[in-house]
Amino acid sequence: MSGFKRKVAIVGIGETEVGKVPHLSPMQFHAIPALKALEDAGLTKNDIDGVLTRGSHTEDFAMHSAVFAEYMGITPRYTAKIHLGGATSCAMVHHAASAVAAGLCDTVLIASGDKRLSGLTRERVVAQAADYGHPQFEAPYGSLMVGMYALAARRHMHVYGTTPEQLAAVAVTERRHAQLHGGAQKMDPLTIEDVLSSRMVADPLHASDCCLISDGGAAIVVTTAERARDLKQKPIYILGAGEGSTHEHISQAADLTVCGARFAGETAFAMAGVKPSDIDTAMLYDCFTIVVLMLLEDLGFCAKGEAGAFVQGGGIALGGQLPVNTHGGMLSHSAPGYANGIFHLTEAVKQLRGQAAGRQVPDAELALVHGNGGMLSTHAAVILGAH
Repeated sequence: MSGFKRKVAIVGIGETEVGKVPHLSPMQFHAIPALKALEDAGLTKNDIDGVLTRGSHTEDFAMHSAVFAEYMGITPRYTAKIHLGGATSCAMVHHAASAVAAGLCDTVLIASGDKRLSGLTRERVVAQAADYGHPQFEAPYGSLMVGMYALAARRHMHVYGTTPEQLAAVAVTERRHAQLHGGAQKMDPLTIEDVLSSRMVADPLHASDCCLISDGGAAIVVTTAERARDLKQKPIYILGAGEGSTHEHISQAADLTVCGARFAGETAFAMAGVKPSDIDTAMLYDCFTIVVLMLLEDLGFCAKGEAGAFVQGGGIALGGQLPVNTHGGMLSHSAPGYANGIFHLTEAVKQLRGQAAGRQVPDAELALVHGNGGMLSTHAAVILGAH
């Protein structure tokens, strides 16, 4: 499988502060990073002819990308609101690259943000977490999203002997990375014992096995490689992308230990012409610690059942075989609702530019970013390269 017919690159990124940011509106969590991304690239809004967004938990619109474009004063010839859950951010990069490669537009602005921490009540967040599953088969039993991921965690433990300590090692490693970031939402020390003693939410997942609830937003600018050569930043090329979906409702999953990441990864690796062992750093969706283990396995970084020991042995830490979520991920950096995963992409760009300061992966040239939506339902993988 060959790559995109027209070489495409990420040329600008922008971010807001994260955590509790009550003074910004949901639309500002899109617009502020968008302006920063344009400035980062050395472009203006008049250079943009494509716009992609997802929308917001707190202020959504049926035609969100069009509303955002109007807010920004952009008149795109290609625009869409995309919703694939936590796979959305990677899917938007995939769709932007495809649109540019096909000549539908030349320069796409991707923006995603939300105000889930300061803009929603605790009751509304819980209600949203319950709004999944077949109304007649799953919802009546009162399972929240965390309960459905707990099913996968418990099954992985039963089949492969995965331990709570191995799950906890994911959270502890990412917290150490967040401490090097400086702008992460959570930077206080975290140990294995801290994770295991935190409140049990859905056995075997403790509170510290679960992602944060955050305010925040980020934006990305994608354009042709030809145009990228004349802009401010070093271009980061989109070498491959893939998507995969095996089910939506957890009761329809054929296997709770395998997910559509396998198909998304196979497509992305084939398109990029690289293999898992070539990747220098990976940004893996981490709504719950079990997901990182499953993605390591299904993307080919570990054999099935080996991810727990790999993580516990320092494999995903800075200095390890495959540094993962070097900004702290959703477990420690931020998890702003529909924008989950957008900071994984901006972190990958920083790593490949050599702009990750004290958490820089030495000589990073290839990065994989993966998003997971629903209950291990939808998946999107993107492979980025410095050359």
